[in-house]
Parts: sequence; structure tokens; C-alpha cells
Amino acid sequence: MDAKSFPAPYRITNSETILSPGLVIFRELIEKNLQEIIRIAGGTSRLRPHCKTHKMREVTAMELADGIDKHKAATFAECEMLADVGVKDIVLAYNIVGPNIARAVTFVKKYPNVKFTVTADHPKPVAELGAAMTAAGATIRVLLDVDTGQHRTGVIVGPRAKELYQQIAKTPGLIAEGFHVYDGHQHQEQFDDRRAAVLAEFTKVLAFRDELVASGLAVPRILAGGTGSFPVYAQQTDPAIELSPGTCVFWDSGYNAKFPDLHFTPAAILLTRVISRPTNDRVTVDLGTKAVASDPPAGKRLMFPTLPDAEQVLQNEEHLVLQTSHAEEYQPGDELFAFPTHICPTSALHKQVFVVSGEKMIERWDVASRDRWLTV
Repeated sequence: MDAKSFPAPYRITNSETILSPGLVIFRELIEKNLQEIIRIAGGTSRLRPHCKTHKMREVTAMELADGIDKHKAATFAECEMLADVGVKDIVLAYNIVGPNIARAVTFVKKYPNVKFTVTADHPKPVAELGAAMTAAGATIRVLLDVDTGQHRTGVIVGPRAKELYQQIAKTPGLIAEGFHVYDGHQHQEQFDDRRAAVLAEFTKVLAFRDELVASGLAVPRILAGGTGSFPVYAQQTDPAIELSPGTCVFWDSGYNAKFPDLHFTPAAILLTRVISRPTNDRVTVDLGTKAVASDPPAGKRLMFPTLPDAEQVLQNEEHLVLQTSHAEEYQPGDELFAFPTHICPTSALHKQVFVVSGEKMIERWDVASRDRWLTV
């Protein structure tokens, strides 16, 4: 089999130009997913998509062209990539400590026209960030990182959270900008169950917001949710809410299985080639752990839509061994494609992606911010 025989919309007529293992993205499918994001959100005004999934200038430019002008990132490299493309409103949704405090100063100096915001959940780095900004004659916006049950980062609403928000608001060099609320642990398959779980926690967040406002503190925005929960927040009418989907732009087989209510199309595949036929029922392809995210357990990192009975029995750095009753149909050099279970860290494993439009590979795009450091 070759990519000319792949089912639509993944057919590629010039697949011989694609190195394998290669990450291939389909421009029309990306645009289709962006339009579905906008439809769910009810427009672009509240959207702040996370760039960690794609990490690419060209995808950012597509989002800007669609009117999505607020963006979210997890690293300074991603922030720099966004700013260089022309994004003027960026949230670094990662609590900064150590050398990143000095990098924050450098960033606001380098990009004075960018509305730049970071997150915080502890008084020590808040004080250090304020001191650094004051010394530099600069200011930075800060969102209080609120823990709604994942217990990864953040502070639970209550007296301690109130004290910290008051500290942010009073610290020279800092502007208290509101809350960051991420609930990536809410993976209920049925939308109604997910909605109930999300709103049970978000109701507490809103009550906490109202308490702070009543005390005289400004809470201008609440950056809420991730891919699975952003449709829940999209149904809320509170004008302070910003929506933060991420994976939707490319989609993957992991979220496709978890969230059947979301109708996105996988826009990124991994093209791989057979390199060996070691036994009558085994096919070895060049899709090792260096090309696909390893956070799903071994054997569950990929889904081969044209080889549904394939069992992933062995994966090393450069090899993936598939056991299948269809092994004899494949020869070295034959092409297969797979959907990654987790696309976000998969993107970071590839220096470039191969871009397909109209069934032809037309260009390559750099995964520009896959590194943690560019110049800042």
C-alpha cells in the first residue's frame, strides 16, 4: 500500500516526497477544526487557544486570519513564537520560578506591545516577580492559578487563595488580572456528566470571584478549561470567561475516544514505512518512540485505521513491530499511516511537518517552538 491508496481525506498523491517517520498535517482539516472551535465558542471574542499542540507559526497565522487574536502558551519559546507572528495578547499559563522570572522581564522588554500575562500560586515567586519587574521599571499581569481538583498546580479557593490574590494586587510591578482555571482531569465520556462535574467546581470559583470583587479587588477575567471542558464554559454567559481549547486544532485518537460529543477531525497523521517482515504475522515499521509520544502505555500510542487488527507488540527508538493477520499483504517500502493517541507531545518530536493540501504535499512547516528556548 502507498499513500495514494489511503482513504479520503488522508490520500497523498506524492507521498514519495515525505520522509518517514513523518508527521503530516492536512491544511483543510485544520481549517475545518478551527471553524468548529469558533462555532462551539459562539465566535472568536472569548477564544484563547493553547498553542502547545501545534507550536507552529503557520497555524498561529491561520488562527489570526480567522479572528482568533488571544493565545495561550506553556513555555517562553511558545510565547516568543506567538509574538513574532503578531499575537498581541498572550498568557503564559505556567507558574514561573527561578531563571524564568528574569526571562519574564526580558520578554516584556522585548515585546512592549504585547499584553503579557503569567500565572502564580505561591507567595514567594509572586514577591520575586514583583521585585524583578519593579527593578526593571516594568509591569506584568498575573492570573491566580486556581486548583479545581486536579491537584497539579494552583490553590484551592478559600482564605489562602484570597490572601495570595490580595498580595498580587498590592505588589508593585504586578497587575492582578483574574484567574486561571484548568480542569484537565474531567474526562467524563458523557457530556452531561462532564458538564455537571465541571460546573460543580466552577460554581465555587464564581462565588470566590464575587467575594473578591465585593472586597474591592478587580477580577477582570477567568481563563477556563481545556479541550474537554471548553464546550461547558462556552455555554456560560459570564463575560469574564475566556475559553482555552488546545488539542482540537489537530485532534487525536485519544481525545476522539474520550469525548464522543466533540466533532473534530484528526488533522495530523504519522506516515510510516515497512522496513522488515520478520515473521509471517509481523510487520516492522520505522515508527519508533522518537517519533510518537510515549506517555500513553506501550501498545496504545497509535491507531492504524487501515490495519485495525494490528497489535503493537514491540516498540524501540526506531522500530515498531505490528502483529497482524494481514502481514503477508505488506512488503518493505509499503506505506501506512497512524493516528497518535496524544498529538501535543508528538508534535514536539518533529523538527518539521509535511503539509498536505488538495491531496498533495505542498510544503514543510517548522515546529518552531518545540524547544524551550529560542532567544528570550
